Amino acid sequence: MKYMFLLLVAFKIIDKKFSKLQEVMGFQTSHSTTRLSQSVFKTKEDSIDEIPLLQRTTMNSTDHTQINTNFIVTEYDSWVVGHPSALVSFDRMMKAATGKRIVVFLDYDGTLSPIVNDPDRAFMSDEMRAVVFKVASYFPTAIISGRSRDKVKDFVKLNNLYYAGSHGMDIMAPLIPITPSDDKHFNIGRNKNGIEVPFQPAKKHLPAIQEILKRVKNAIKEIKGAIVEDNGFCISVHFRQVQEKDYGVLEERVKSVIENNPQFCLTEGKKVMEIRPSIKWNKGNAVEYFLDTLGLSSYTDVLPMYIGDDKTDEDAFKVIQSTEQGYPIIVSSSPRETNASYSLRDPSEVLIFLSWLAKWRETSY
Repeated sequence: MKYMFLLLVAFKIIDKKFSKLQEVMGFQTSHSTTRLSQSVFKTKEDSIDEIPLLQRTTMNSTDHTQINTNFIVTEYDSWVVGHPSALVSFDRMMKAATGKRIVVFLDYDGTLSPIVNDPDRAFMSDEMRAVVFKVASYFPTAIISGRSRDKVKDFVKLNNLYYAGSHGMDIMAPLIPITPSDDKHFNIGRNKNGIEVPFQPAKKHLPAIQEILKRVKNAIKEIKGAIVEDNGFCISVHFRQVQEKDYGVLEERVKSVIENNPQFCLTEGKKVMEIRPSIKWNKGNAVEYFLDTLGLSSYTDVLPMYIGDDKTDEDAFKVIQSTEQGYPIIVSSSPRETNASYSLRDPSEVLIFLSWLAKWRETSY
C-alpha cells in the first residue's frame, strides 16, 4: 500500500507538470505565483534542488510528432505530500465538514494581501474583499493579524466579521451574550452604556510600549530602509528595504532597547522584527478566545479553519490541531516546518479556496 500511495503521488505530480506544459504551449492559462522569503535574516532565497523523475512522451498538437518532456519532482512537491493542497483536497475536506459549524480565522499580510516592501501599501484586492465578505456572511469569521486592530480593519473595510490586532492582544469580541465553557473566564468588559469594549490582555504594558516606540525610532533612524510601525501592543521593525550589510547593526540596536527588560521580548517574522510584551498570549489564545465567546468551544460539531502564512500563525495551527476536527492551512510557496495540515501557495490560491468555500455553502444548504 505504501508503494501504491507513492506511485499515485508521482502521477499527480506528473499531471501537474503536464498541465504547466500545456500552459506554455497556449492550451490554458493560470495565475502566477510569487516566492516568499521564509527567514528574517537570510540573505538569499532558499534554493530548491530539482531531481529528475521520469520522461514522458506526448504529441505535438500541430504536426503530431512525438515530444519527449522531462518531468521533475522538487523539494516543494515532496513537502506538499505531507501538507496537501487545500484546493486539491477541497472536496474531501468539505465532505468531512458537512453538518458541522464552520468558523473561519484568517491572517492578513501574506494571506489576504501580498507581501510588499512598504507595509502601508499592503492592500487587499476588491475581489478578495468581496469573497471575504461573502464567507463572513455565511460563517463566523475573524481576522487575526500582527497589525494594530484599527489598521487591519482599515485595510479590510468590512463590518461583518471580527478583528484581533497585535497578534491577538487587542480583540473586539462578538456583541453577543457570553457563556464561558470552562474555567478560563476571559473577563470581557463592557462600558457604562453596556457596549462591549476590546479585550486587551496586555493593556497595562501600553505606556511602556509607547516609550519603547520612541526609543526604537531614535535608535535606528540612521539605518536606511528601516521602517518602524506602531501596531498598538507590539512594535514592528520592517527591514525588507534595508541593505544586507546593515542587518547586524539593525538587530543589535533593536535588541539594545529592550535588553535587561524581561517584560518585553523580540520575535521574528518575514523581514520584520517585533517587540511585544512577554505575556502568555498569542494567536492560538485568540482563536480559543473567539471560540469561547461565540459559545462554540465545547461543541463537537464545530469545525474551525485557520489560514495564515507567518511563524506567528503556528500557535493558532496548534490549537486547531488540538481540536482534532479543524483545518489549519499554511500559505507558503516553499517547504517549511509547520503545524498546518494543508497548504495554499499564495494569496491568489487563498482567494480561490475562499470562493469555493462560499460556493459550497450556497449549494449545500
